[in-house]
Amino acid sequence: MTSTSDQQRDFRVTDLGTLAVLAWSGEHPEDEKDMAFLLAYSLGDTEGGPEATAEAMRTLLRSEELPLGGPVLDGARNPSLPVSLRIEDEQALVHMPHVRAECVVPPEWLAAVRQRGHAYFMITTRAWPEGTPGSPVSEKALRDFAGSEDTMLNAAHCLLPVPGPRR
Repeated sequence: MTSTSDQQRDFRVTDLGTLAVLAWSGEHPEDEKDMAFLLAYSLGDTEGGPEATAEAMRTLLRSEELPLGGPVLDGARNPSLPVSLRIEDEQALVHMPHVRAECVVPPEWLAAVRQRGHAYFMITTRAWPEGTPGSPVSEKALRDFAGSEDTMLNAAHCLLPVPGPRR
């Protein structure tokens, strides 16, 4: 009789739970200019809870060779990066194998993306049940989650070039 450990288990998209993407813009500490940010995360709402969604996200990121905690992968310098971003109307569309996500972006986010030509994308293994799509997120709650060391170290970080917003 053979058994399969959790580490060898097959990836199933449903194990990710509900995925959400949140867009915001703000001053980047390196150059004090606005940066467009996107954060992808699970709500942790599967049968196994946040631990199961974190493991599924780790499996996905490992399979796509997206390292947790850094370095920041630049899609402009790495055309084979398995993550891409498109903008249509006022929505950001993020594509990667097994995952497609979209979110409405505010005008200041669009302005930052136009100025820089890219967005800073983070996809974290850390679940954020409070970040329900369509519900308002306070600046403090966003800062506490997205800026926490636990979130940052358990996330893949990418600069995603944007060919240009389409209308």
